[in-house]
Amino acid sequence: MQKKSLSDISTQGKRVLMRVDFNVPLDDNKKITDDKRIVESLPSIRKVLDDGGRLILMSHLGRPKGKVNPEYSLAPVAARLAELIDCPVTMAKDCVGTEVMKQVLAMQDGEVLLLENLRFHAEEEGNDPDFSRELASLGEVYVNDAFGTAHRAHASTEGITHYVQTAVAGFLIERELIYLGKALQEPERPFVAILGGSKISGKIDVLENLFKKVDTVLIGGAMVFTFFKAQGHEIGKSLVEESKIELALEILDQAKQKGIKLLLPTDVILAPAVADNVNFYAAKITDIPADMIGVDIGPETAEIYRNEILASRTVLWNGPMGVFEIDNFAGGTMAVARALAEATTKGATTIIGGGDSAAAIAKAGLASEMTHISTGGGASLEFLEGKELPGISALND
Repeated sequence: MQKKSLSDISTQGKRVLMRVDFNVPLDDNKKITDDKRIVESLPSIRKVLDDGGRLILMSHLGRPKGKVNPEYSLAPVAARLAELIDCPVTMAKDCVGTEVMKQVLAMQDGEVLLLENLRFHAEEEGNDPDFSRELASLGEVYVNDAFGTAHRAHASTEGITHYVQTAVAGFLIERELIYLGKALQEPERPFVAILGGSKISGKIDVLENLFKKVDTVLIGGAMVFTFFKAQGHEIGKSLVEESKIELALEILDQAKQKGIKLLLPTDVILAPAVADNVNFYAAKITDIPADMIGVDIGPETAEIYRNEILASRTVLWNGPMGVFEIDNFAGGTMAVARALAEATTKGATTIIGGGDSAAAIAKAGLASEMTHISTGGGASLEFLEGKELPGISALND
């Protein structure tokens, strides 16, 4: 996907309308508990300001369901952003309307205005043409740097591009396209994909798309038990998708036909319940008692997976190996995270596909050791499935 980016245009003296993802978590006192999403958009923001552009930022926050709700105001974000860029950030009372237009037209070069929550208007998620046109009228140049919403055809991501001539990718989206795109188009080999999570149904499209690209697939998470059941193993009280047992067999068969090495765990961690402070132990997949639940890959599997990861040149990880939120069941996920960090230092390209995998890497304290961590859970998943992302395909080629 060859898209124009912020580097390809001049923003000096221009009104730059930038879609960012400032959907940050807030506590009960409206304090931001994690400003990672704001920090990640700083390179694009600084570029516009350094070039002497007039920056108008827009984002959504939470799910206000198309109505004004002060609970979801972006005001705390304006305050935090001002601290981060050491420059005043004016907060608009709305994202469209006469007052907002007045504020925009009064802006000087190097100034920043943050529009109020886009989702205070139902027209945003409805991709309403009039609303899109009104947003577009605020700027002369449009920059999309919100990868996390790029898979949604909303007014601020897709509709707006019909009413502006210049619509380019910010540095965050550019980076996503470089890493995720290269992994899918021309990966250095061997190319290993690690897929976890609870359900095969959530990953079937990813698997089918990756089968055209990868050399090896390592499977973890609760979805392994659907595969085990399909193979005739006792899986105890482990999570299983009964309706996907046939599909599991088809996937194994497909991998064999395509010459893809698909590895399932040889051992798992078992516990009587998915809870803290319960006894747990490792067992072979042939030795799962009827009253136990599989909660993680076992140490033998973690070692096999580590060796596969270290032998690769490109690794893509999407989905944890077990119930990593509970420390006792996080061993497999942490082992994979450490193996990825080791592979990166040996020169492999390691890509984390957002969502739970990104949370697991953060929990392991290894975020800085990865080549690229995707900023969009749903968007990166759809990208890996080979689907078109409307917010990206709408940008200038």
